[in-house]
Amino acid sequence: DKKNKKASQIATISQYGLTDQEEYHKYNKLGGAVRKLSKLLSELPPDDPIRMKITQQLLEKLYDMGVINKKSLNSLAEISSAAFCRRRLAVVLIKNKYCEFMKEAVNFIKHGHIRVGPEVITEPAYFITRRKEDFIRWTDHSKIKKKILAYNDKLDDYDFLQ
Repeated sequence: DKKNKKASQIATISQYGLTDQEEYHKYNKLGGAVRKLSKLLSELPPDDPIRMKITQQLLEKLYDMGVINKKSLNSLAEISSAAFCRRRLAVVLIKNKYCEFMKEAVNFIKHGHIRVGPEVITEPAYFITRRKEDFIRWTDHSKIKKKILAYNDKLDDYDFLQ
């Protein structure tokens, strides 16, 4: 069982481009706290107004964050560190086809090629909520953006003048 946990931990770290085990443990603690809270909530009577209010708030928050896909108490019991890792900017870039590989995504972010809204992000671990996901773009003066526009025959050199 200990070997399986360690193997799972190493797989998660490499799959989501985490920098170290400490980062993994932080996400794991978050997942554990949510699972514990959901267990405590499920032990309250179903018609308890406090249970209903807190459950609704927790489901809304986690759904808006993009950690869960359906608003049900059962989905809370299954939350893992991977659910939080999937919302990291580097992982979202791959999901949205900005690049193919984690190393590419991390390099694009660290070199300042990506912005979320008006803000240039240089931290691959930046957390992307559902709302923020629509605002991920190449920075205005990114050479990668220039190459993509040139490839698609949409390049206007005027836009890239400093």
